[in-house]
Amino acid sequence: MPVVTEISVYEGAACNVCEQGALACFRVVKGREYLRCTHCEATIMAQASWLAPDEERAVYDLHNNDPGDPGYRVFLEKLVLPLLDCIQPGALGLDFGCGPGPALAVMLSEAGMEMVLYDPFFYPAQSALNHQYDFITCTEVLEHLHHPAEVFSQLDDLLKPGGWVGIMTCFQTCDDLFDNWHYRRDPTHVVFYREVTLALIANRLGWTMYVPRKDVAIFYKPVIPHRTDSS
Repeated sequence: MPVVTEISVYEGAACNVCEQGALACFRVVKGREYLRCTHCEATIMAQASWLAPDEERAVYDLHNNDPGDPGYRVFLEKLVLPLLDCIQPGALGLDFGCGPGPALAVMLSEAGMEMVLYDPFFYPAQSALNHQYDFITCTEVLEHLHHPAEVFSQLDDLLKPGGWVGIMTCFQTCDDLFDNWHYRRDPTHVVFYREVTLALIANRLGWTMYVPRKDVAIFYKPVIPHRTDSS
């Protein structure tokens, strides 16, 4: 692990994932600084290491998430199959951060769901954010969020009571492997979550959570809210 020889300007700052812990120095890898929340255990790239928006968009333009690719569909089934056990045919869903090729929305539409797309780069229509939904999906999205706590609160507002959120992101499990981890090497990945991180977020919002498969979490928003934050 590279040695941090001076105190980071971010040391002690509030965590932008849980808003309950403070950030501490964790790693510097190839010139990029990473911080660790003392409460939720999220690993966060320091803002000074973020890509500029045009650089970030250029990376996303290289993605080829073809809805017709059988291999990619099998990958998405990790989330689709357990989510379909939770929702009814005809449910209204939002594919939040769907990217240029909304393969997940296609698969859920094929399963009888009504899907709406939103992505800040590729499907930026704000009208998608003016409704509430029976369920929301976020596949390979959470790791890109610059302000995760704000986005999770937004998702809570967009989700009907009794609704579901399905997410997929590579959970961080081993600090010793972080430097060479393929997920870290993507420069657009700025937040890395442990299972406990997501559980704390769920608790803060009054959601319940279960993990049906590796790197997949399903959240449920109860009909009667019981948020633990100050809102």
